[in-house]
Amino acid sequence: MSKQALLIIDVQQGMFKEGGEVHNAEALLQTITTLKAKAESMDIPVFLIQHEAPEGKPLERGTTGWEIHPRVKGGPVIHKMTPDSFHQTDLHEQLQTRGVEELFLTGIQSEVCVDTTCRRAFSMGYKVTLVSDAHSTWDSGVLKAEDIIHHHNGVLRWFADVARSSQIIEKWENERS
Repeated sequence: MSKQALLIIDVQQGMFKEGGEVHNAEALLQTITTLKAKAESMDIPVFLIQHEAPEGKPLERGTTGWEIHPRVKGGPVIHKMTPDSFHQTDLHEQLQTRGVEELFLTGIQSEVCVDTTCRRAFSMGYKVTLVSDAHSTWDSGVLKAEDIIHHHNGVLRWFADVARSSQIIEKWENERS
């Protein structure tokens, strides 16, 4: 069994502003908190990825919007300034220190930070699983959020296994029984 970790990408308060919240916000939070609790109960490391945007943006460092959402707080936090959770961060080093070989990806934004991190993790040799019901985005003006999510669940199959959260939990339980 390979050593595993759960990544929660950019689940920050600015993504849940009333009237501008990410698609299916409540269900997303529930799914991610369930996965996080299960991972923690099984001693699977959980890493919170926190995006830092430039001054004046919703995820500007030190603002309320920048803060990790209270429902997912707890665990190591990796600060990033680009869509790639590995670029100019110590994520890879922290994963290597723990012997992690397999990553489960969740978070926001499907077509930006989740996509970029998925592709980079694959290129770095990690076994990657995209949790199909645990990432989200917003309508783009051209596509509905739901279509973007489904599209990325299909496209990212080139770089990752794609599975629902219930399948991930079942996998974790079976591996440890």
